[in-house]
Amino acid sequence: MTKISSSLLGALFVLAACGKKEEPAAAPPTTAAAPAPAASVPPPLDPKNIVSIAIGSKDHTTLVAALKAADYVTAVANPGPLTVFAPTDAAFAKLPAGTVESLVKPENQAKLKEILKYHVTTSVYEATNLTDGQVLGMANGAKATIHIKDGKMSINDANVLASVRGSNGVVHVIDGVLLPPAP
Repeated sequence: MTKISSSLLGALFVLAACGKKEEPAAAPPTTAAAPAPAASVPPPLDPKNIVSIAIGSKDHTTLVAALKAADYVTAVANPGPLTVFAPTDAAFAKLPAGTVESLVKPENQAKLKEILKYHVTTSVYEATNLTDGQVLGMANGAKATIHIKDGKMSINDANVLASVRGSNGVVHVIDGVLLPPAP
């Protein structure tokens, strides 16, 4: 597993698993601590879950920030099966200046969520199962096309750099941000 792929997966899925969490208000001091309600404590993550894998990624901080800004972490932490095409920080850096900063603003949350959904499909597609010209239905309802040339895979115009299997799906690390087609 490469550092890029584990980093990307960690960042993407950490956002998905964590979501927006609010710290509970401090309880008044008591002589005996009452147990916290079960709903307030998230269950431990499977260490092989794609979210757990993405947590360790230093190459996907922008993706993680985008997932948080879109309030899309919980959805991506779904038990699956999922295939995520995860852009690296370098992929986000290729976008025009100011694009990421604009997309993470609260007023652009819906647009950001649609872009992020265009990176996820609700099936597991291992690299070996994908074929040239295969069309995938993405979570936002749009389609993306797989290309394979000289043994190298891409989705739309983004090259797949690495693939990492998690317990709830697979993450394909990509070198570009996928932009949904215009409606």
